[in-house]
This record gives sequence, C-alpha cells and structure tokens, in this order.
Amino acid sequence: MALYGSAVAWAQAGADCRPGGSVAESNACAVRDYQQADTDLQILYGDVMRALSAHERPALRQGQSAWQRTRVAQCKTAQRAAEALPEWPRLYHECLTTQTRGRRAGLMHWLQHGEAPPS
Repeated sequence: MALYGSAVAWAQAGADCRPGGSVAESNACAVRDYQQADTDLQILYGDVMRALSAHERPALRQGQSAWQRTRVAQCKTAQRAAEALPEWPRLYHECLTTQTRGRRAGLMHWLQHGEAPPS
C-alpha cells in the first residue's frame, strides 16, 4: 500500500511540475526529481545487494541505513532557516536529490570492490 501511495505522490508531483513556474509548481518539480533520484538509487542498491556475497550484505545494509539517516538530518539542518518559506519544499528536496545522487559513487564502489569506500 505504501508503494502505491508513493506512486500516486510521484505522479501528482510530476503532473503539478512546471520548471520556472509558480512556487508550488517549482516545489513539485523538486519533489519529482528527488523521487526519481531515490528510485534510481534503490534500484542500484538492490543490484549491489544481489551482487555481494551473503557475508558482505550486512555491512552494506548498515551503511545504507546510516547514510539515509544522515542524508535527512543534513538536509533538515541545511534548510532549517528556510522552513517558514513557501519554497522550503523545493530547497529541502533539492538537497535530498543532491545527497541521493552523490550516494551512487559509494554504491558503485561496493559493486566494484565488495566493501565500503575508504573514509
């Protein structure tokens, strides 16, 4: 059911999106872009999990969970001053999108080396 709700929200964000439009339309574009980046990352994460051996998977799972918590915390902190503004959803989702796209390199390292990238 949650997946269905997510698909509906994604379709709604895409339908309401108009780059350079009103604040609400720009916010919808940012939500849509984040949802696409997150979906792409989840597909890659699944591919990496399937490629790893059973003893490597727990470390990736823990790393991914920690990264997800950090991503949200960093974006909330970065956009805290803008929370009362009508464009806050755009700013917050743009931050999430940037963080999400950046995680791709870490997952690709796992795929190529079977371990977390060096810190």
